[in-house]
Amino acid sequence: MIFQGQQFTDNRHTWTFMGAVALMLLVDFLPPPPLLEGNEQLIALTAAGKASLGILAFAVTLWVTETIPFPITALFVILLIPAFGIKEFQSVVRTGFGDPIIVFFIGVLLLSAAFTQSGLGTRLAYYIVLKAGNRTDKILLGFLFVGAMMSMWITDMAVAAIMFPLGVGLLKEAGLKPLQSNFGRALMISCAYGPLIGGISTPAGTGANPVAIRYLYQLAQIDISFLTWMSLGLPATLMMIPIGWLILLKIFPLEMENLPLETSQIKTNLKTQGSLSTNETKTLVIFFLTISLWLLGPFINKITNGVVHLPIEAVALLGGLSVFLPTVKILSWKEAERNINWGGILLIVAGISLGMTLYETGAARWLAWLLMGHISAIHFVILPFVIVIAVALLHLMFSSNTVTGTIIIPILIALAHDLKLDPWIIVGPAAFSSSLAFILVTEGPTTIIPYASGYFSIRDMAKAGIWMTLAAAVCVSVSVLTIGTLTGSY
Repeated sequence: MIFQGQQFTDNRHTWTFMGAVALMLLVDFLPPPPLLEGNEQLIALTAAGKASLGILAFAVTLWVTETIPFPITALFVILLIPAFGIKEFQSVVRTGFGDPIIVFFIGVLLLSAAFTQSGLGTRLAYYIVLKAGNRTDKILLGFLFVGAMMSMWITDMAVAAIMFPLGVGLLKEAGLKPLQSNFGRALMISCAYGPLIGGISTPAGTGANPVAIRYLYQLAQIDISFLTWMSLGLPATLMMIPIGWLILLKIFPLEMENLPLETSQIKTNLKTQGSLSTNETKTLVIFFLTISLWLLGPFINKITNGVVHLPIEAVALLGGLSVFLPTVKILSWKEAERNINWGGILLIVAGISLGMTLYETGAARWLAWLLMGHISAIHFVILPFVIVIAVALLHLMFSSNTVTGTIIIPILIALAHDLKLDPWIIVGPAAFSSSLAFILVTEGPTTIIPYASGYFSIRDMAKAGIWMTLAAAVCVSVSVLTIGTLTGSY
């Protein structure tokens, strides 16, 4: 039976892959579509643009169905762009692998691995549980807050992996069984919500953020600094934490006010860890210095008249490499290989290559007017809300923050140019929303990890996620329309 099930899956994947190839060829061979009328001009889809859309259809089909691993599909994209004669192979490789944002992401992943390996993340989570005491509502808020704060600086998936065993251990010690406890449901969902909410706060939070920054620089010549991003992302995060807490309490009324366990167990766990270890101290120092340089980089550049320039990519790589230095040695290379999602790097590489190809061939512009041409009629005040909801719906299909950002952001930049709008006005809310995957468990590893505990169902996640998505749209809108306007970053 197991063999038959495996054979059925293999056959289905084979047919899906063949279908994706057929769809790509069909899009390429179809006659050019009618001209679109946009902003008092006619917009045509070129032959190269049509071929680009065919590759996009191929990639999206495989990403949505997960027929082959995400990174493998990404590498196929790098081969297909030159295969269709759109760009030379060397140019495609330089566009993706040569982009500085890849260095930034590698540095952040190395810092994340050090944070996890040193035990600093586990210690921090234990402390918040200890401070919350036995009150179930306070523990829930604590998990949301710690998950969000950690996700500002390390990837959301890594944070979910840190919070997951702590949550499960707490529930098992309290004798709460899977699918039989509302507190269990709420707590494990919070292990995903916290990291997702905090991931939008800084460029380091999730893979979609640096992709958005790079597109804005390459396609719109807009340089979004670490502080500029943070000035909009952090307020939205701080608003979402208490709102997310209230939504979970409302959807899943807690069956108990206090957990039937003593905080002595948490104290014992902390005591077992001992005092702050040397590696934890070193990790804290490196994190503090890296974050300081990220935040102070623009000021240092201004004070020195450009003599000292600290790109966020270089700072991230310096921080990541520091954990391997002989006098530091927080992380070994084997540990880095084991803890880092290298496939995520390949996904960003191919995503940048595909996004640039869609933009340069005019396919992004044509697709923008086809899908979102009506956006010009939307009032400025509700524009961010509409964009967040639209991107959240797209995220249901793409199952990846980076994939969602890769596809939607070049389209929105092209549309902003045609409408003579500041691209940041449209791309900012879209970039934030591409990381807020609250509805489906399958939208990414950050939600899949807590789901593996068995304490909540897919329906539970969706029930809370719909309300959380609407709340997130409001929070992002408030942030960009108030703080963004006051600071001049929106």
